[in-house]
Amino acid sequence: MDYKSIAKQTVGHLYKAHSSIRNSEIDNQLIALAELRISQLNGCAYCCSFHSAELREMGIEQSLIDKIPGYKHSISFNDKQLLVLRWADAVTGLTEDIDPLLRELKSKFSEKEIVELTSSISLMNALNRLRISLGEKF
Repeated sequence: MDYKSIAKQTVGHLYKAHSSIRNSEIDNQLIALAELRISQLNGCAYCCSFHSAELREMGIEQSLIDKIPGYKHSISFNDKQLLVLRWADAVTGLTEDIDPLLRELKSKFSEKEIVELTSSISLMNALNRLRISLGEKF
């Protein structure tokens, strides 16, 4: 189903929000890293392919991208990357106690960056669900 054309205004607002996040003060590599992790968790093949390519274009080595599913058992990620991946998991699954992780985020990111990051995670979850349920199979 061509959901982007069918609900052009509604879906367009989602993509405008995405563009707004990408133009905010938070590092776009961190946003793309979170978006890939969320897409992996949700199983969106199209988005996994898209965000992997995007990270490569941003200069992230393929070897690091390959380690994202096992990031908890890797020493390859810096502190901010690791925190972003943990936050993406926590917000996507809502299975972890959010408060201690939020305190860690506050030590590395501004409140605005945390809001932008969390908005990005929430939005990517919505976009994954639209793509998986209504989009063409990839």
